[in-house]
Amino acid sequence: MKLTEKEVRHVATLARLRLTQEEEAMFGGQLSQILDFIGALNELDTASVEPMSHALDITNVYRDDAENVKFPADFWRANAPSQDFGHLRVPKIIEG
Repeated sequence: MKLTEKEVRHVATLARLRLTQEEEAMFGGQLSQILDFIGALNELDTASVEPMSHALDITNVYRDDAENVKFPADFWRANAPSQDFGHLRVPKIIEG
């Protein structure tokens, strides 16, 4: 399927591209080849092919939720530069 210059410009506009005339000719040829390839794929008999969401039979592997080792509060407080009423004190980061 040979694309016209007008169609190539329209595709470039949709993609928000500014193309020179040389680029329009080059990309027009490439887009035409891509459309020809898609046309060839459309001619294949796919009636016996089962639809799938992924080409490989894979599943996600998740680990079980498990409680991790907790450090005692005194451990964190010992490393804190500043504390206030048993809480870690941090510098204010919001101005205003």
